[in-house]
Amino acid sequence: MLEAVSKHFGFSMDVPFNELDKEYQNTILYGCNEKIPFTFKRRNKSYMVNRKFEGVITRMERLYIETKSNYNRSYISKFMSDRKCPVCGGKRLRPEVLAVTVGDMNIMDVCDLSIKDSYQFFQDLELTERQLFIGKEILKEIKARLKFLVDVGLDYITMSRSSGTLSGGEAQRIRLATQIGSGLVGVLYILDEPSIGLHSRDTDRLIKVLRQLQQLGNTVVVVEHDEEIIRAADYIIDIGPNAGRVGGEIVYQGDMKDLQKGSNSHTVRYLLGEETIDPPVAHRPWNNYIEVKGARENNLKGIDVRFPLNVMTVVTGVSGSGKSTLVRDVFFKALKREYSDASDRPGEHLSLEGDIKMVKDIEFVDQNPIGKSSRSNPVTYVKAYDEIRKIFADQPLAKQLGFTAVYFSFNTEGGRCEECKGEGTVTVEMQFMADLVLECESCHGKRFKADTLEVKFQGQNIHDILEMTVNQAVEFFSEHKQSKIVKKLLPLQQVGLGYVKLGQSSSTLSGGENQRVKLAYFLSIEKSQPTIFVFDEPTTGLHVHDIKKLLEAFDALISRGHTIVIIEHNLDVIKCADHIIDMGPEGGRGGGVLLSSGTPEEVAENSKGLDISGATIIDPFTYEKTEEYINLFVELRKSKGLTYEEAKATALADYMYYACLMVKAGDADGVVSGACHSTANT
Repeated sequence: MLEAVSKHFGFSMDVPFNELDKEYQNTILYGCNEKIPFTFKRRNKSYMVNRKFEGVITRMERLYIETKSNYNRSYISKFMSDRKCPVCGGKRLRPEVLAVTVGDMNIMDVCDLSIKDSYQFFQDLELTERQLFIGKEILKEIKARLKFLVDVGLDYITMSRSSGTLSGGEAQRIRLATQIGSGLVGVLYILDEPSIGLHSRDTDRLIKVLRQLQQLGNTVVVVEHDEEIIRAADYIIDIGPNAGRVGGEIVYQGDMKDLQKGSNSHTVRYLLGEETIDPPVAHRPWNNYIEVKGARENNLKGIDVRFPLNVMTVVTGVSGSGKSTLVRDVFFKALKREYSDASDRPGEHLSLEGDIKMVKDIEFVDQNPIGKSSRSNPVTYVKAYDEIRKIFADQPLAKQLGFTAVYFSFNTEGGRCEECKGEGTVTVEMQFMADLVLECESCHGKRFKADTLEVKFQGQNIHDILEMTVNQAVEFFSEHKQSKIVKKLLPLQQVGLGYVKLGQSSSTLSGGENQRVKLAYFLSIEKSQPTIFVFDEPTTGLHVHDIKKLLEAFDALISRGHTIVIIEHNLDVIKCADHIIDMGPEGGRGGGVLLSSGTPEEVAENSKGLDISGATIIDPFTYEKTEEYINLFVELRKSKGLTYEEAKATALADYMYYACLMVKAGDADGVVSGACHSTANT
């Protein structure tokens, strides 16, 4: 068809697409209204048809909408990516609406500011007497609500940011800010791990907000693993001693001062220092690396960053400092294009350099669900269920009834309950209320038909097996010498998921659990080609005791010749890293700078600029704006390896817009940024 189009319009098929006239490019991509003679062949016969050419993009859009095949839709989606609207430039509003300004900014200009900058904008906003009369109460409400968001550590996000890109902790803290603003009294608040995605530096701010809620006359219950929040609690309830069937007991309740040594509570033992995660005796050496040059996507300031190979690299920094942009949008997407046909456009950067050919693939192990269907579960994801179904198909009764392995699958017709389609539950749609999920009356939640459940292996039917936890299943199949199944299940145990049921629906797993199921899968397949594995906060939802197991799993991957890159705030993971990349100094526009890199000890040493004992902490917004200060700050930034222009731009941004703490030494001349290096100081 393209040959016919080229002949009709008179351009050569041998000319590269990007060298064609714009007119011809648009014709190929979006089609034309002219009728073109096309010749088709079918069964050794040829025939000619005169018709319009719909264009490559137009055709793929049509097929994507019309197809009923998930495979075809998935294939076409590889060629799709999000782009800003060419008409509004991503502003989402009409020009006449954007023409309305307040303080020389339209509504989208303000929404594209970080919450911290937006708060400062409304603080500094100068209005006429008439404007102030009209907007006084509105401004008061706007500033109060923005202040609440700043207080819960969300000052770095923009107001225009899509809710789908927020982490669970960020979304929860937004709701928390809303509740503070409501001023309700006598309410019981229950929060599930509000510290997710929060840098250790900002934990005190979160604790302050929670305490503020309590002091208003409310009760606050927090489900949390963060040590600082546990220590700040008035009352601690610890459930254990372990997970799954060996948990469910109250192993400690009381306050911090009543903690006693010798407890069977892992939490108490860690709080008292009886159990610890010790840093490695020595860090793994490295010589090979991949370097990102000139990364300037979002808030990144044109930085050059080296990612070592065959070691564990942890990318740290305060929330919004540019960690995810650097690792996911630039490093991962750029390398994915090198190793496969990925279509996602990488973030803006100059080049990738270094030992790219020493690695064969890169995997981003995210927290998305492990399957699109609610029937997806851990045992199917790690491919252990295939072996389990084979065992049941080999039983004498199964052979007598003619049941193959397919009969023991809840994804296909045969042995599954057709009333609930293997779900175990049925959903009743309610017109004006939330849908009801009820146990299936036909199979009573067991997913399979009665005759399928008659087939047993060592006294257990297929439903009994799926109800076992990973720990129970490992014991059961080890006892009956099913080494293939045990080999597939052991990685789930190694990453701290021994308490999860084999048949537990993926929709009930947390983001951190989904991520660890994926890690277990990669451990089970023993991938031989050198691969880079990227993890985004894998400690989410993990107790300190389980973090220890997670680190062992990372060591197992590295020992097989792979590379680990982790975006993380957890200090236990950071101190065990072979290499740290610390971003900062602040979130949003105040971030995007490479503050330091090296081993944990080297990064900590780099933060020690002066002896600041007895120093006075001041806010740069109130400090006198002198050229002497700017020049001194430029010199400090240049010592981090920045050019003069980069250093000056960063210095001005830090000074003018962001409340990064400065230290004014009593006898020293000038000011130093002694408190900017948040991760190292922590």
